[in-house]
Order: sequence, then structure tokens, then C-alpha cells
Amino acid sequence: MKQIITGFHAIEEKVRSACESGKIEGLSLSYSKIGPRVKKILDVAKTAGIPCSQSDNKMLDSLVQNLPEVARDHRGIVLVFEGAKESPQNEVNFDTWIAEAALSEDKSTIVVLDEITDPHNVGAILRSCDQFGVSLALMPQRNSVGNVSENEIIARASAGASSYVPCAVVKNLNRAVQKIKEAGFWVYGADAGGESVQKLTFPAKTCIIMGSEGSGISRLLEEQCDSIVSIPTCGKIDSLNVSVATGVLLYERYRQSL
Repeated sequence: MKQIITGFHAIEEKVRSACESGKIEGLSLSYSKIGPRVKKILDVAKTAGIPCSQSDNKMLDSLVQNLPEVARDHRGIVLVFEGAKESPQNEVNFDTWIAEAALSEDKSTIVVLDEITDPHNVGAILRSCDQFGVSLALMPQRNSVGNVSENEIIARASAGASSYVPCAVVKNLNRAVQKIKEAGFWVYGADAGGESVQKLTFPAKTCIIMGSEGSGISRLLEEQCDSIVSIPTCGKIDSLNVSVATGVLLYERYRQSL
């Protein structure tokens, strides 16, 4: 399997992640010209022993031709990952993770993505997850974006955070949330009609469920929520974009922990 990654942030973080884990086999960089951003990436890659070869834009165009349109803007550098077989380091087994979390008294935050299918939104959410210390991002196997680690749009939209944020995919999201509650987490659903987040104090173990772009949180998941939380706004449209809303709620969770 060959994975093609574009975008300065996504490439740089993938290279750094690979260097830190020591898993650089199969990675190679192709570039057309050396600007400040490209030079910075090349310096890290060469130090780690990742092969780097100079080419031209025509060659790079051929590498990215099968990517989604938004990911074809390579800006003069492309990361190729040949023969990826192992799961990324940040892909975790949910059952193992939640069993360990149940025994821990440490502060922990889970974000559940309920049928969020836009990879741009997922990428932006993962970026916020990274910035505000989320312990786990959880999503369903069906009606989702698929494999986060292999989605070039998510990698770009997350600015590389998709290489770091612990992620788990489950077959039954409703059952997974039940296990989250059994592990001692308080579960909050995000919806415009809920209690203002300004009046809420998040507990040490917090789970926040973000609903789909169109229909919001599914009925079964909403029934499991301990509370529904909203963000006070003053605009003329109905609600915030799901990725923006996630960022606001995660910031408030992080701010309370400072």
C-alpha cells in the first residue's frame, strides 16, 4: 500500500512522529525546490535517515494525481509511505484503553464523533483535540470518514495532529459510550438547546459527544448523556460548525483544568 501525504504541516508532523517512534522504513520525500518550509522538513528527514530526492513539479503532480482535489496542492514537497502495514502509533484499541482508564484516577477527556462524515471537520476537530489535551477521539466504523491515518484531507486539515491524537474506531458507538460511563466518565452531548457551558464545571473524567453535521446526536446516544451542553452565541444563524463548536467546548474544558 502506498500513502501520499501533502501539506507542510501534515508532512512535518508525520516525519517527526516517525522519527520519534523510530519507524521510518518505507518513508521517502520528493521535492521540487527548497524554500524555508521545505528546508526545515528536509533537515529533520535527513537527520533521521529518510531518503530525500529532488525532482520537478511534473513528477510531484503525477504522485498526487489520484488524491482528492484539495490534497493535490503539494506546494513543492510530497511524502510517500510505501508498504504501510502496521497501525499508526496513535491508533488504539478501545476496549484496552477504556479498561485502563477505568482503573486510573487521572484527568481524562474523550471526544466522540457521532457520524461526522466531512474529513475537513474531522481534521479540524483532531487539531483542537491535540491543542487541548484530549485523551481519546472515538468514532464509529460505519457512517464515518473511514481510516483517519490514511485520509490525506484529514491530515492536512488537522495540520498533522492526526498523527498524534489517540484515535479508536468501534463497531457499536452506543455500546462504547455505555462502557465509557461504566468507566466513571460523565457524558455530555453538544446541542444548541442545552445548558450553557459557562454554568458547567467539567469533572475529572469527561466525555463530550459531537453530533453529525446535519442531524446532530443520534437519539440512542442522546439518551445516554448525563447532560446536554450548549455554547452561548449571538449570531443570526442557527448554530456553529461542528469543528468550531468542538474547539470552543474543548477550550473551556482545558481552561477549567488550568
